[in-house]
Amino acid sequence: MRAMAVQAWGGRDALELIDVEPPPVAPDGVLVRIRAASLNPVDYKVREGKLAGAFPHHFPVILGWDAAGVVERVGPAVTWFRPGDSVYGYCRRHELEYGTYAEFTTVPEGFLAHMPEGLSFEEAAALPLASLTAHQSLERLGLRGGETLFVTGGAGGVGHIAIQLAHARGARVIASGSPGSHDFIRSLGAEPVDYHEDVPAQVRALNQDGGADAAFDLFGGEAQEQAFSALRQGGRLVSIAQPPDKREHCETGYIFVRPSGYDLGEHITPLVQEGALRAHISGTFALEDAAAAHERLEGGHVRGKLVLTVST
Repeated sequence: MRAMAVQAWGGRDALELIDVEPPPVAPDGVLVRIRAASLNPVDYKVREGKLAGAFPHHFPVILGWDAAGVVERVGPAVTWFRPGDSVYGYCRRHELEYGTYAEFTTVPEGFLAHMPEGLSFEEAAALPLASLTAHQSLERLGLRGGETLFVTGGAGGVGHIAIQLAHARGARVIASGSPGSHDFIRSLGAEPVDYHEDVPAQVRALNQDGGADAAFDLFGGEAQEQAFSALRQGGRLVSIAQPPDKREHCETGYIFVRPSGYDLGEHITPLVQEGALRAHISGTFALEDAAAAHERLEGGHVRGKLVLTVST
């Protein structure tokens, strides 16, 4: 199979198109012929070796954790899928080797869900990691209808999905972004604030000086401090960037997203089919152009998601 991989950690020039055997299929595994794979910032962090201390790895390492495609083969213990099914999933295995920038990948059946009807493979591939990250974070926050959520970075891959999921829960959403992204943020149902200005003051002004009930931190560092300051007394904050320090005035949590076909099937697919959730795709690239896609991703300010078209 064709795959975009690295033989050693490095920059974009470390990416190369190689030909390798498809991965083995476990008794509870599903072999997926990948039609599209989306990009996430974690992909270039893997490429650079920044996760080498967290996961076992075996070179060549094929990048990518998001995919949509068609079931090619299933293990003998699989009961949820059969060859020919269109599926999508967050395909992070427990080691770095067989990613989704490839014509095939294999994962446990519990990582996958049947694709929502009416979506292209590119649209489906853009959803899993971002939507699961947002869903699991909002679950950790216990976000309820009528509450106000502040999101640090509403126009990016996870942020623009989080706005829609929070809106579907009946929450009011305030999200930071550059002025050029404000119309996009409004189109998703959130109220934008300018991250170049005093973010906590803007959030409190929109929320009648009371602060947000909950905050979703995507970046850590200064953005996380701004999110803390934007909370009301007794609020809650969850981060996907770095474990937050405990604070007296609020509850804190940290999320490292877990693969879950159940969450996709039960919580994400219905919203997609109701028209309440969509992934915005800013650009598509051929598999062999993954380095160019990484360049755009690393440049920042990508609105929504970037996707690789793997096979037809």
